[in-house]
Amino acid sequence: MAKPKKWCAHRVLKLPYTRKSRYRKKAFIKAVPASRITRFEVGNLQKTFEFIAKLKSLDTGQVSHNALESARQVSNRVLENTLGKTGYKLKVVTYPHHIVREHYQAAVAQADRMSSGMAHPFGKPVTLAAQLTKPGRTVIEAHVDKAGIDTAKKALKRAATKMPFSFTIEVVKNPLFKK
Repeated sequence: MAKPKKWCAHRVLKLPYTRKSRYRKKAFIKAVPASRITRFEVGNLQKTFEFIAKLKSLDTGQVSHNALESARQVSNRVLENTLGKTGYKLKVVTYPHHIVREHYQAAVAQADRMSSGMAHPFGKPVTLAAQLTKPGRTVIEAHVDKAGIDTAKKALKRAATKMPFSFTIEVVKNPLFKK
């Protein structure tokens, strides 16, 4: 099997080519890869916290499910080590719906006839991605109290390094919070 491509080949947002065939079983994707994101919400899920720190994208494009899981793990580790298991709530807001397909080509010296490829190859499903269609879309939220705002910013800053775009961190007051 061929080595997977770097994500820079897939992060640009474009509409995928959809194969149209008069044979129904050739016109759709047969299998979907499993998502690597194990839990979308971690921490104290029952408590309503006072502030929400949001990681918002400044660009449009695609983020792989591997990058989302890696960002969740690193931010969860920072929050759990400083605030404890019940001092925060972390939520991955975006869901990787988009199926990324790849058409493998033979890249060896003897494959002269096949090296040009096809015009619109359908490809095999390789991975999943979340599409960020607008700048300013929230990717990850960290719900904390007033004492944990700096820790939440630090955790989301570390999470931003795991993903391929520029991000900004915004802290807002939780509208559901009651004293």
